[in-house]
Amino acid sequence: MQLSKVADRVLPEPESMVRRIRDHECGKHRPDDEYAELYCRVYGLSEHALFDGVDEETYLGDEIDAMELARRAGASDVGRETLERLERAVDDLASAYPCTPPAELLGRVKRHLEYVVRLIDGRKTLAEHRRLLVAGGWLSLLAATCHIDLRQYPAAAARLRTAGQLADHGEQPEIKAWCLETEAWQALTEGEYQHAMILSQGAQDVASRRSSAYIQATGQEGRAWARMGKGTETRAALNRIHQMVSPMPMPDRPEHHFRYDPAKSEAYTATTLSWLGDPAAVGYARQVLARLESTEDGGPRPRRAASARLDLALALLATDEPGEAGHITLQAVMSGLLVPSNYWRAKEVIGGVEGHGLAEAVELREAYRELYGRSSKAERPQLSA
Repeated sequence: MQLSKVADRVLPEPESMVRRIRDHECGKHRPDDEYAELYCRVYGLSEHALFDGVDEETYLGDEIDAMELARRAGASDVGRETLERLERAVDDLASAYPCTPPAELLGRVKRHLEYVVRLIDGRKTLAEHRRLLVAGGWLSLLAATCHIDLRQYPAAAARLRTAGQLADHGEQPEIKAWCLETEAWQALTEGEYQHAMILSQGAQDVASRRSSAYIQATGQEGRAWARMGKGTETRAALNRIHQMVSPMPMPDRPEHHFRYDPAKSEAYTATTLSWLGDPAAVGYARQVLARLESTEDGGPRPRRAASARLDLALALLATDEPGEAGHITLQAVMSGLLVPSNYWRAKEVIGGVEGHGLAEAVELREAYRELYGRSSKAERPQLSA
């Protein structure tokens, strides 16, 4: 549990902590000073940022108002400065994806999309129009990703269609490739592995070779092969990624969702091998988890660490270590950081632990139900024609 790791004392039993976290998250009461401090340590935010209750609409409006004021100070309806600020905002939002709850990020993205629509309706040059279409395409794609994380599949499908259309009009095949890659990830989470493999290969056909979209789509292809139990094809995909990533420099914003970070390659390898049931996944997953929880290389990344724990737990089941697998999974569950699109991964490991008949499985199942059990399973629409 993340709170236990940063606490200076022994915390109550897990069942009690589950109830306490649920009450905090549901807004039944504000955490007292001690627990507020622990939350701040986990998330790396100030108490003011976490608990002062600033109205979200006001906060989101401030971002747009700042750009609108700069636009009106210029001579045209759009203008170079407005476009540059908008494009920086797109990058900021994409970089916030790994550390921001999807519902919160979605609200910010939607407000920026509304602003793009207002600008498109104004006077502009052809070049400005194209830049607005491209910004709208990236924002629509990011909104779709958040919808998928929240399992809001009809909304995700609509956003992906819009992103694809804007990519066509803005002559941006990279956005089109990311749309296919994103749909492939959704198919993977819903168990449609053959469909995911086809979509991933389609993304590679559209993307520029060795681009971020191309590399990520290759990774999704490898994951699809792993889920289908195809070891040769899985390792071939991982080898292709390694060859492309090895000479790559570190991007200026490694947390940017649409820029491939070579350091993430190890994490993708851990996930893929754990899905394949390869014992080598244990070593990869331990290294990834240690790096994500380290204060080095940009500081701890709690949400990604929670997902890495699920990789490690699944790998431990494959090496017949269900006790540690259950313990690691409990830490991931109790972190409260799993997004809905990852619930199935937790349930998969819990089922594996239960299959070994361990007493700890009861506590694990109850903790999962307390924190995540009330979420409903949304149906997945067919996104591709």
